Amino acid sequence: MLTPLDLVAGLWLVASPTWGANPGFVSPLALAAPRDAYDASRPSDRPASLLELSDEELMTRIEADSGSLGSLSIGAPGSGVLFNPVALEAGPRWDIAPGADSWGTSETIAAIQTAVDTVHELFADTWSIVIGDISDRDGGRLKRHQTHQSGRDVDFGFYYKSGKDAWFAPGTAANMDLPRNWALVRALLTRTDVETILLDTQIQRLLYKHALSIGEDKDWLDRVFQFSRGSRDAVLRHVSGHRTHYHVRFYNAVAQELGRRVHPLLVELGIMNPPVFTVRHVVRPGQTLGHLATRYGTSTRTIMQANGLRTSQLLAGRTYRIPVRATAPPTQPIVVPQRMLPPVTPEALAAVDWPTLQSLYTTSTER
Repeated sequence: MLTPLDLVAGLWLVASPTWGANPGFVSPLALAAPRDAYDASRPSDRPASLLELSDEELMTRIEADSGSLGSLSIGAPGSGVLFNPVALEAGPRWDIAPGADSWGTSETIAAIQTAVDTVHELFADTWSIVIGDISDRDGGRLKRHQTHQSGRDVDFGFYYKSGKDAWFAPGTAANMDLPRNWALVRALLTRTDVETILLDTQIQRLLYKHALSIGEDKDWLDRVFQFSRGSRDAVLRHVSGHRTHYHVRFYNAVAQELGRRVHPLLVELGIMNPPVFTVRHVVRPGQTLGHLATRYGTSTRTIMQANGLRTSQLLAGRTYRIPVRATAPPTQPIVVPQRMLPPVTPEALAAVDWPTLQSLYTTSTER
């Protein structure tokens, strides 16, 4: 599926680096295919350093080789695109689900590797996990998702007691390998810049109970699990339909911010089309696709593509997304929140050097 670039969203999300380096972190550039126009071994040609360039310098770089920008996440998870995507290839520690679209940013691919490697570091005999959809090659709408459009959403399967179970098998206390699943979730929380993990409350309760049983700090768990105290800052949140997998969304400090900055330049050079905002419209009785297309100055085909419609029939009371051309508003970078680190590491997990609040405090006082 090649989503037209004229469906790019106008709601930009941007980020800046959070504290510290990820233990076991693999440089995103190391996972991207090298290009003749830049050298990833030179500090001046690394994606993070590109953020220091002026718009004029970025324009020059784009004109010389837009691929030298690295992979970019442009727009929102539910309305965005990928630029210079990186494919997650099957490896010894993960399998790609049949039919999955596994394109993302290099930062997302690196975060996947960091989390999965942590599980194998803790449990040497761990079998491979299944990775489902990330994004289409150019981003944009996937018919089976409302998000997964900008290279930052990843569907992780579960670790099952039987080793390898069918992809999308509902998790239960009987079939889930809770130690490995908790190691994965803990790694996502503490070793990557994760924005949210969508997971059915029943699975959350299993993980919460296991984490408590091995000595995890209860106050920390109550902050990261939404079902426990309903914290607005909770990373693990319930959304129906997520009893078979983890839906993980990562922050991309470089890919988001660089994407926000260079998108207008890509438009100016004709590499991308102008942005289109997605507004929401609740259909009233008697309204048709033609009515909506006329009202918002778009086409029925564009509305159908934005909502994955196969027919022109609309349901009264339902909310539909309408792409509308407009001038992008001024935006300001947002800071990636500091990771929710636990105060200590339980003895059962001590084989891995986990980042904790205690280690953060020790590092800061030594500087």
